[in-house]
Amino acid sequence: MTLQPDFLAHQARLLSRLAPDEAVLLLASPTTVRNGDAEHRYRPASDLFWLTGWEEPEAAAFFRPGDHQLTLFVRERDPAREQWTGRRQGLEGAVERFDADEAFPYDELGDRLPELLRGVRTLHYDFTVDTDVDAMLVGAIQRAERAARQDGQPVPTVFPSLRHLLHELRLVKDPDEIALLREAARITALGHAAAFRATRPGVREYQVAAAIDFAFANAGSTGLSYETIVAGGENACILHYVDRTDELRDGDLVLIDAGAEHAYYAGDVTRTFPVNGRFTADQRRLYNWVLRAEEAAIAAARVGARLADVHQAAVRVLAEALVELGVFKGSPEVCIASGAYKRYFVHGTSHWLGLDVHDVGTYTGDGGSRVLEPGMVFTIEPGLYFPANDEAVPEAFRGVGIRIEDDVHIRPGPAEVLTAAIPKTVDAIEAACARE
Repeated sequence: MTLQPDFLAHQARLLSRLAPDEAVLLLASPTTVRNGDAEHRYRPASDLFWLTGWEEPEAAAFFRPGDHQLTLFVRERDPAREQWTGRRQGLEGAVERFDADEAFPYDELGDRLPELLRGVRTLHYDFTVDTDVDAMLVGAIQRAERAARQDGQPVPTVFPSLRHLLHELRLVKDPDEIALLREAARITALGHAAAFRATRPGVREYQVAAAIDFAFANAGSTGLSYETIVAGGENACILHYVDRTDELRDGDLVLIDAGAEHAYYAGDVTRTFPVNGRFTADQRRLYNWVLRAEEAAIAAARVGARLADVHQAAVRVLAEALVELGVFKGSPEVCIASGAYKRYFVHGTSHWLGLDVHDVGTYTGDGGSRVLEPGMVFTIEPGLYFPANDEAVPEAFRGVGIRIEDDVHIRPGPAEVLTAAIPKTVDAIEAACARE
């Protein structure tokens, strides 16, 4: 049986946080034109999917505690259009398969909103996502206000962003979501194994990317978490390198940053390894420093710690590395205090992970960095990047970029490394390259 989120449990979590005079209005993602009249493959809006499982465009969901907790507005069935663009669930499917209490055509959203909004004081809604719906909503509120003069029922006057309610719920994952993220990690591991197989001197970056993407699709992934990064040699110093046109050279390292989605839940993993399968002494030395930083950060990722503690654990080790490698002349403490390490470790250590690869949820709380709770999932991804033209760096390390990234799940005790199956020690990587 295919894993899928427990949408009803998610709805129950949301509705339990709403007062009787509160409601939530969510919109589907728009379709996006690629060029001409060709569209990108449709990807559902994460908020709407998290609550309902709905995967079609031109849809809206209205949630409110009471007898009719979920009203869906969706496209009607249209056999002529479906022959061109695919099957639709229609109103019947919205009720029978997606547990809506009632469903109406999407075109009727503006006409039915005034009645739905009567008695609602607070509407959780993100303005500016769809300016047409914004205008429609304002008009509906005005009509509801006119009706309220007769019966005295309140209408919305407060409009909190969804991040204040829904995104906080999404930040802490349910067991069903952890299972989906484990599956995304399993499929992601298959892609990285394909990268080990495909990589050798003379192969081009795009050929390795094709092998990774094929492995994801072949395993039933719902898509890529993001555009696959295959960066050989100094290209690894470009954090989001997606050109992928260069030939992989003997003696260089290659950085692979690739993740698969499963049921739209994202994997996100980076591995760096030798194109020819064997680290040089200098590469091994540098790589092991980055690995130590990642291991220190993972050890710091525990219930009750702060997200900043994870970052600082990585920074301490990388500052030691910069001194030991001769890049920084001074002590690790001065390197940290001055911020000199940021020249070579240019990004944060972590980001939330879930339905979005950079998932929702704030990074601060209680006056400081976010306190880690069971059910939180995020990446740990320290790196060092030495531009080829940086004369402050010993020549052996110029043009080298190394990042190591895993996905971790916070639980009582040590964090669960969801992506632990993907080789990352020097010996394990060399063995995987030789085996593959």
